[in-house]
Amino acid sequence: MSTLTTDQVLHDCRDAYAATLVELAATDPRIVAVVNDSVGSSKLSEFSSRFPDRLINVGIAEQDMVGVAAGLANGGKIPFVSAASCFLTARALEQIKVDAAYSNHNLNLCGMSPGMAYGELGPTHHSIEDLAWLRAIPNLTVIVPSDPAETGQAVRWAAGHPGPVFIRVSRMGVAAVNAENYRFVAGQAVRLREGTDLTIIANGTVVAAAMEAAGLLSRLDIEARVLSMPTVKPLDVNAVVAAARDTGAIVTVEEALTTGGLGGAVAETVVQHHPVPVRFVGVPGVFAPTGSARWLLDHFGISPTGIVDAAHRALRR
Repeated sequence: MSTLTTDQVLHDCRDAYAATLVELAATDPRIVAVVNDSVGSSKLSEFSSRFPDRLINVGIAEQDMVGVAAGLANGGKIPFVSAASCFLTARALEQIKVDAAYSNHNLNLCGMSPGMAYGELGPTHHSIEDLAWLRAIPNLTVIVPSDPAETGQAVRWAAGHPGPVFIRVSRMGVAAVNAENYRFVAGQAVRLREGTDLTIIANGTVVAAAMEAAGLLSRLDIEARVLSMPTVKPLDVNAVVAAARDTGAIVTVEEALTTGGLGGAVAETVVQHHPVPVRFVGVPGVFAPTGSARWLLDHFGISPTGIVDAAHRALRR
């Protein structure tokens, strides 16, 4: 079991992404970055200055960006595609399917500022559908890190993985939730808190909220297990089934649509292996409105109190 750290400073996971990519590139000449006029928003300025011949900027042409990266991968490079998740996944979905996944290249797709991080820019910039779209594509590993340490480790893992990978890289400030000795393992959940009454399964920016909700529930004599699920695909089926069997109810929490992403993956697993009540916290199948990221999370109940409410609904069933 991992243990929540005492570090409550909020971090931008893009910093960990960019720093890790520079470290990898310094020792491996195969590492290249492919961007769509997103050097600044991906925090790749240092990478660009240190390795100018290994950063390819295709301009605002996301389909070309993935196609170019696939060609580089086919030529023996290890490309990291870095772009706003809303544009990377929506505009280039066919290229992700065919050029990356069907071709089964070592091609790493890094979706920047996902979820509702671009809050005030509205529905065109919200990336809440990405997990549902990408989870349906064969061969593609889908990772949603919860903090900087997990982000950096996921990037390192992806560089050595032979197939295509999508990593959601948050810009919204997050606390460090993993122990100092934590090691990311693809397809493996992290048990952050023990509990026997129900399980909260979360990933990405909302893991800290899940932990806070578990604390609130404990004051009501409800002990919640908390699982961080950084890999949406492949899902840690054993951890989900154990949670269903041991605690009898599950709440999933994600900064995404409640259909098709983490909630969908968990529900599919539960219904096949050990049916129990499941409640979803996320965006409920609607376009998210315009507003600050924090306001949007509160609006949809993606908050400690919203998670507590969902837990009560799961337990009442």
